[in-house]
Amino acid sequence: MLNHKAKYSEMIKAEAKRLGFLSCGISKAEFLETEAPRLEAWLKKNMNGEMHYMENHFDKRLDPTLLVEGSKSVISLLLNYYPSETQTDDSYKLSKYAYGNDYHHVIKHKLKSLLYFIQDEIGEVGGRAFVDSAPVLDKAWAAKSGLGWIGKHSNLLTQQVGSFYFIAELIIDLELEYDHATTDHCGTCTACIDACPTEAITEPYVVDGSKCISYFTIELKENLPSEFKGKFDDWMFGCDVCQDVCPWNKFSKPHNEPLFNPHPELLDMTKKDWEEITEDTFKKVFQKSAVKRTKFSGLERNIKFLKD
Repeated sequence: MLNHKAKYSEMIKAEAKRLGFLSCGISKAEFLETEAPRLEAWLKKNMNGEMHYMENHFDKRLDPTLLVEGSKSVISLLLNYYPSETQTDDSYKLSKYAYGNDYHHVIKHKLKSLLYFIQDEIGEVGGRAFVDSAPVLDKAWAAKSGLGWIGKHSNLLTQQVGSFYFIAELIIDLELEYDHATTDHCGTCTACIDACPTEAITEPYVVDGSKCISYFTIELKENLPSEFKGKFDDWMFGCDVCQDVCPWNKFSKPHNEPLFNPHPELLDMTKKDWEEITEDTFKKVFQKSAVKRTKFSGLERNIKFLKD
């Protein structure tokens, strides 16, 4: 007979699947011992660039019990966003995760449904939902709960699935049955390191965030550094190069989340269309998109940097 921890864990995983999540893994909520020195060294080298928020809440980042009082379990979830179609070749490029509606809203809704399910089925369970909006090391938790391994490009990778998915967590005060980490399957491959246009992957498993195209085009608010001129490979928002070249992404299958489908005009827009984009078109195409983060002025700046 299943003990209640195993039974509850199975129920939660089945419901996560029903809600459309790709997979679900569960870890004990505890201090992330191996991550602490790595995060500290990364911050010391200023690899976070202007992302000063990465330095805040150092302890909370490493210990979920400081983030959610009385927490016992971290439930990690993956949600596929790989599109069935991509942009036309003659276009400035957007990271695939930003094609559809802002993932924060889409996932938050699913996470809340999962939490309500747990409360309805199991009883009084407290917890919080996280979608890359709080100091949670989501890749570390997903790896700890067996959903994949952290690849040389520092993204989570899963056999048979690749890496084009979002990671989210529910941190709850209920003890569950815990999963085990999987093994690393990068082997001797260096495809991501060799392909990075700005050489941001400084060594296997270490990405200098302050050199990453995603950082420049989304996070950096001031002028783009002239020494990177011509090195952006036409990326105007985010960058997927290290994922696109990864052999494991040969296995990516299109998502089935209608809210992640792109605005009808988006995929056909050419470089000329992007260069002439007006604020009205920007608002229409990106009305519910994560691209709104960079604002019209930010996208315009990025396009001008690619064009000039």
